[in-house]
Amino acid sequence: MLPELVKYVLPSGFINYFELVGIKKEGDILHLHLDELPVIPSEYMHLHLSGNGFYASSTIRDFPPRDKKVLLHVRRRRWVDESGKSYSRSWGLTADGTRYSKEFACFLKEAFGYPPDTRPIS
Repeated sequence: MLPELVKYVLPSGFINYFELVGIKKEGDILHLHLDELPVIPSEYMHLHLSGNGFYASSTIRDFPPRDKKVLLHVRRRRWVDESGKSYSRSWGLTADGTRYSKEFACFLKEAFGYPPDTRPIS
């Protein structure tokens, strides 16, 4: 049941590539922790890669349900080849120049008439 609900809470497409690994409520902030699924990127399938942990998490602001701020803490996987060279997938999870999910940034721009992160709104 929880995976079904998560599909409606996370930005579109996240559930296909990330697993919700933790939820923490801190005051009026809801922290959702997501790890990239262990699927080697298709563009690197010809290489012999193995998992090498995660990069440090990135924090993304998302839609606030029920008067709670939502912070997505996203960890991208790191892959390594036989020579030790690291590879990862480039996700483009945020709107350009912001730390907002693309959908949330679009909403804010429409609602307030300016791109997010250019004026204080949170």
